Amino acid sequence: MSNVTVLGLGPMGRATARLLLDAGFDVTVWNRTPGKTEALADLGAKPAATVAEAIAASDTILISLIHYDAMYGVLEQGPADLTGKTVVNLSSDSPANTAKGADWVLARGAKFLTGAYMTQSDDIAHPASHLYVSGPADLHDSLRPVLEKLCANVYLGGDYGLAQLYYQAGLAMFHAYLISLQQAFAMIERSGGDIDTFLELSKDDAGSQRDFSLYFAQAAKQGGWGDLASLKMMHAGAQHVIDASEDAGVDAAITRTIQDYYQRALDATEKTGEVVPVYRLFRGDY
Repeated sequence: MSNVTVLGLGPMGRATARLLLDAGFDVTVWNRTPGKTEALADLGAKPAATVAEAIAASDTILISLIHYDAMYGVLEQGPADLTGKTVVNLSSDSPANTAKGADWVLARGAKFLTGAYMTQSDDIAHPASHLYVSGPADLHDSLRPVLEKLCANVYLGGDYGLAQLYYQAGLAMFHAYLISLQQAFAMIERSGGDIDTFLELSKDDAGSQRDFSLYFAQAAKQGGWGDLASLKMMHAGAQHVIDASEDAGVDAAITRTIQDYYQRALDATEKTGEVVPVYRLFRGDY
């Protein structure tokens, strides 16, 4: 298993190819725009002129594209013969689209694994980086000598969509975190505060957030967190953040969206005569 092909050389694809080269693999690379292969060729990668050529070069094909729809167009070029190949799609997409993509690859005579990088940007080698994997366990075991060279693997089960399910759930939190972090910085800076002071004040937040995650996870298993007083408190608290932001001339749209969830929970509670946690709104129960 010394030969590996990487299709797609965006930031994650390039990082993947570099790590495999560093680990001593013979790496064939292909990208829709050939210019991205040049730097990797300088490191020892073998650029392929066509997708068919790239797939013929290796039994293991790692795909790093913008989404699963892109896979169909790429693999149909030539068309490429997938018979007997193993395809590991590292692209981001929904669990449903992943399952559809797996069926498409399997129908063409190849084996399939889902991979999803949970990393800090394209720093795959970061100690906190993980590769979520789902699909046949024996196939993952056979590919560990390759995939473990990228980052620590977390095998999640045989359902092809599982890796993307947990990956997208993580991104749901991460996207909200990045936007709210920038709102917090803007509030501080526009109000005459100091961002470094805020960073010092919040240095222990990770441990607290873990405690909240555990607490809210247990609550979710029982239908969600919050009594009427808690919902009213969170609604009022969101208003205070909105006021502090807008007093400083900072956009508070994300906090208004958060407040709207608490308002909807309060409205549903009043309508039904029983407490309706925000979690149940996300579940689509109301």
